Amino acid sequence: MNLPELFGENVFSEKVQKERLPKEVYKALRDTVESGKRLDTSIASAVAAAMKDWAVSKGATHYTHWFQPLTGLAAEKHDSFIEPDGDGVIMHLTGKSLIVGEPDASSFPSGGSRATYMARGYTAWDPTSPAFVKDGTLYIPTIFVSYTGETLDKKAPLLRSMNAVDRQAKRILKLFGIDCKKVSTTVGPEQEYFLIPEEEYLKRKDLRLCGRTLFGAPLARGQELEDHYFGAIKKKVGDFMRDLDEELWRCGILSKTKHNEVAPAQHEMAPVFTTSNVAVDGNMLTMEIMKSVAKKHGLVCLLHEKPFEGINGSGKHNNWSMSTDTGLNLLNPGDSPETNTLFKLVLAAVVKSVDDYQGILRASVASAGNDHRLGANEAPPAIISIYLGDQIGALVDCIVKGKNYVAQSSPQGSIGIPESPIFPKDATDRNRTSPFAFTGNKFEFRMLGSQANVADANIGLNTIIADAFMSFADELEGKKDIEKAANAIIARELKEHYRIIFNEDGYGPGWEGEAAKRGLLNNKTTADAIPVLYEDKNVEVFVKQGVYSRAEAVARADIRLENYTKIINIEALTMIEMAKRDVIPAVSDFIATLCQNLASKQAVMDGLPCGAEKELITKLSGLNDRTCAAVGKLECDLNKIDKNDVRNASQSMAHVIIPDMREIRNAVDEMEKLTSSDYWPYPTYFDILYGVN
Repeated sequence: MNLPELFGENVFSEKVQKERLPKEVYKALRDTVESGKRLDTSIASAVAAAMKDWAVSKGATHYTHWFQPLTGLAAEKHDSFIEPDGDGVIMHLTGKSLIVGEPDASSFPSGGSRATYMARGYTAWDPTSPAFVKDGTLYIPTIFVSYTGETLDKKAPLLRSMNAVDRQAKRILKLFGIDCKKVSTTVGPEQEYFLIPEEEYLKRKDLRLCGRTLFGAPLARGQELEDHYFGAIKKKVGDFMRDLDEELWRCGILSKTKHNEVAPAQHEMAPVFTTSNVAVDGNMLTMEIMKSVAKKHGLVCLLHEKPFEGINGSGKHNNWSMSTDTGLNLLNPGDSPETNTLFKLVLAAVVKSVDDYQGILRASVASAGNDHRLGANEAPPAIISIYLGDQIGALVDCIVKGKNYVAQSSPQGSIGIPESPIFPKDATDRNRTSPFAFTGNKFEFRMLGSQANVADANIGLNTIIADAFMSFADELEGKKDIEKAANAIIARELKEHYRIIFNEDGYGPGWEGEAAKRGLLNNKTTADAIPVLYEDKNVEVFVKQGVYSRAEAVARADIRLENYTKIINIEALTMIEMAKRDVIPAVSDFIATLCQNLASKQAVMDGLPCGAEKELITKLSGLNDRTCAAVGKLECDLNKIDKNDVRNASQSMAHVIIPDMREIRNAVDEMEKLTSSDYWPYPTYFDILYGVN
């Protein structure tokens, strides 16, 4: 395998564009991509013809406008290149077909921003994200809007938020004498996932319908030996990873790292960072390819945040930064951060925005699946805070307290063995318990769930950063001494928002109480996190930065709550069905067998010890009755909920239905431990998690 030749072979990349497009067309297209200039639609026909010829040479027969509706997934409608030509056909793609498509928008979530009977929607080409060929189809990344102009997707607001950062950051840079064409936000989203045998997956109704197990007794051996993390990769998993890398590389996705994660059957893939919208598209494609490659190996890739109880769930760390087209990273502190006023100002903007809009960031990662994960010893708590590390933390402390900062050089590391080399140590350690941690020249937003579309978190993050930049630029423009004025802002804002900085253990028993004293939010469920988005200040920041209209902002909050309500409802109905049709009858059959055995023993000899049978029969009968009663309560509580009232329904789901489901699960999981495996209706955690050799 020649990796440099393999990489991007299925992508209509800059290299391919240069080879296949006329010079003036290529230049116009690159100006749009690199400088943010408005697309010259007059070049569309030339680009479409070249793109079609290239795609056909790769075996493509169809094209699709690939978009990201508010379902959180990707969507596509395929059209062939075939056009009639006399008695035959030709392969053709028009400029109009490249630029705009018209999928039916009536069945996609809109949050009430459009009438259901109004069906027309439009997809519009996003030239900043490259087209690619997959499975005989040319995929054209697009945005998705309604007939009346409301955005119905996640890409359009992401691009708007990136433009907001670009506009406001350039104002700041200009004040410091730095000229650039564009400031881009960059993202490197890590991806955790589980691989399980397909044959076991197909036997679990909960995995197939909900993506997670609703029942499952704890493993005798889970992750407590800590031997799976970074352990030797099993051959079948290694074969999957090898094929996955090749498929991702062919699609131009910079898959860099692969390893075993903490839980059994859990793994991780990490890419090199790239421009935010390209990274979002790449991650959506990565999740899709993971599933298809797994199937070829007789496996199923689970992307749910918490598919198994009692072991770590899966997340997606969002490594976020900002860079100019000239290569300047705005979050690079340099060798002397204490004298780097621009860096300190950018840092102050981050601290201010995260504190002011902590509710937006928490809501951006809220989901039914992520609720099971946040706050456990596998993911950050639901409380937003910033970790700055030793070096930058000490600098901020000095600024806030008015003390002189004494620079500390990075120490050298050694393990004390002469043959081992001396190695440079980073200026700070990593804090795995922090939701938002500074890691040298970027921030790692660690709260994202593994199946999330990372656009949500980055839309929120970009928007609030742009707003802080705007307020700083408004204050600084016109000042004669920019350095002095900037340092005054830095000191003021860091003091005002110092409460959001926490450089200690986020799992510590005292942090929740300390956070409450500081006035930090602690919205533990999606039902409690999303309503923050209705607050005027949180709606206004999106409107002010041109990311959402007021109606769009409210609609998205409604959609998130509606989605949460539907997911919990599906899980509850699935649990009821599994309990009534499978678990309760199976346990009843086992109890009947035990009773027959008991009767047989007593018939053989009067007074023969039968204590084991009697105790087991009593325990299982009580648990089965408890399960039946809990199922009845869950059914009753579900029927009381008006699911059309999503705000109240979501509260009921979080605070009534989920506790009901927990009661059923507790009883069923206890019965699994007592019931003969010959009678238990589902593969156990052992079968699933240790089934891949």
